[in-house]
Amino acid sequence: MKKLFDELSYQVSKSTTEKYSTSFSFGVLTLKPSIRPAIYAIYGYVRLADEIVDSFHDYDKKTLLNRLKIETDQALKEGISLNPILQSFQETVHKYSIDKILIDQFLHSMEMDLNRIDYNSKLYNEYIYGSAEVVGLMCLQVFTEGKKEEYEKLKPYAKKLGSAFQKVNFLRDLKDDYQILGRTYFPNIQMNLFDSCVKREIENEIENEFKEAFVGIKMLPNSSKFGVYLAYKYYISLFKKIKTTSAEDILQNRIRIPNTQKFSVMVLSYIQYKVAML
Repeated sequence: MKKLFDELSYQVSKSTTEKYSTSFSFGVLTLKPSIRPAIYAIYGYVRLADEIVDSFHDYDKKTLLNRLKIETDQALKEGISLNPILQSFQETVHKYSIDKILIDQFLHSMEMDLNRIDYNSKLYNEYIYGSAEVVGLMCLQVFTEGKKEEYEKLKPYAKKLGSAFQKVNFLRDLKDDYQILGRTYFPNIQMNLFDSCVKREIENEIENEFKEAFVGIKMLPNSSKFGVYLAYKYYISLFKKIKTTSAEDILQNRIRIPNTQKFSVMVLSYIQYKVAML
């Protein structure tokens, strides 16, 4: 029965999420049960592409990513894939009418990671849109469950949140991106000149985006509001740690939040959520 394969496919996406991100997994558990599988499916697909460009160093990344693009198009056209992650993803895309242009833009940003690029402001914004903002928009289409007017109203805030998350990731991963992958995303910045002033300028930009995004979080449906708020609070805690870390240390170490602290953030966020009645 195909139902068994579909169940297995969503389970693979869920397991992928749990394996790669404890914080994201915690967040998904706070969503309405009926929409959790779709968010697992989106994360699984995004993680699959991300692993190709970030981790498969001993293989032809360009060929693998191109194969994923072809198989994605086939799965969306035929309504089925033998790859469990693609199967759950294509079902989610069709169920929630996720715009194909968002998927194409995401894969375009993944392609950008295959090459060393000197990022200017235009390319920087283009990359962030495809690698982060569109992922937030895919999730938003699930959260709003086909209500187009609600989606359009929340769209600008979802983009701001995705952008803020990605820029925090850039700061967190600065060492590995630069030393291992040879990437520097921040435009017009030479890494040998990365200092507290440059860091603070980036942090100010992130703070403004978080403030704007929070307005949209309060407008989300109750089925997803706390889950997104929790992800927001996780990233705020990571951002605070980054802010108290020197520019020199960020270039030497990847900033992390231990699981015990993540659990504390979850408990405190729930209390704040209930008290504030967002």
